[in-house]
Amino acid sequence: MMAGGRRYGLPNPLCMASGIMPEASPVQLVECAARAGFDYAGMWIEPADWTGRTVCEVRKAMQAADMPLIDVEVVWLKPGPPDPQHDRIVDIGMELGARNVLCVSSDPDAGGTVDKLAHLAERARGAIRINLEFGLFTEVKTIAQACDIVRRIGHPAMGVLVDALHWHRSGGTLGEIAALPDEWLSYVQLCDAPDPGADPANAQALLDEAIDGRVPMGAGGLPLGPLYALLPAGIPIAIEERSKSLRDNFPDLNERASELMRISRAWLLREAAM
Repeated sequence: MMAGGRRYGLPNPLCMASGIMPEASPVQLVECAARAGFDYAGMWIEPADWTGRTVCEVRKAMQAADMPLIDVEVVWLKPGPPDPQHDRIVDIGMELGARNVLCVSSDPDAGGTVDKLAHLAERARGAIRINLEFGLFTEVKTIAQACDIVRRIGHPAMGVLVDALHWHRSGGTLGEIAALPDEWLSYVQLCDAPDPGADPANAQALLDEAIDGRVPMGAGGLPLGPLYALLPAGIPIAIEERSKSLRDNFPDLNERASELMRISRAWLLREAAM
């Protein structure tokens, strides 16, 4: 495997978020991250498509490439009773040795979100972290709301996931980042984006931007440097540059992953030197 993250002498492990190549197979996600030199891969799981054979194939690829998983995603909480498929995503994550589960909530009942996440935290049995991501197009819209929910659950397996784009679009402040307990932060998702960008009052525009409109680190207007300076030392950074431009310009998955690593590594080297 090529040198990446810590192997470059960088202060943070670099992780390839699964969203940069939505067309990739689970094995391709592992192999492309490894060839590009990332320290971790992210894994998208559609439970209906995963069998015992899928788990075995992914584990074999991980072992061959020496490529661990930073997370599995996405547990998307909905109104109503708990979804057994969410338990399955957590279980698959544990089988693969992933460090985190990424969760978002579209349940307007905050109590329901608390109960469902608390159940997942218990299911995790200390083997994996359950991370709540906030965003204006979900029902947990701000970092303050996410922190309130994690505080209410009060479970050591619970954490908050900060996505730089969602944090900025939702009006998050550097003071709120500074106030986050280190033990709530397992990893962070960084990218850049135009600023101003999507209208915070338009949920569909925000979702479209999150899926298609991100830009390379340092090429937009998000306050990434000040945000990075407030994060715990050595925290893993998942590069979440979900971008139509990136997909169109780099249709080859390996070339896309390599470009993502090149730009992200250069940005982190600049920040580490400051």
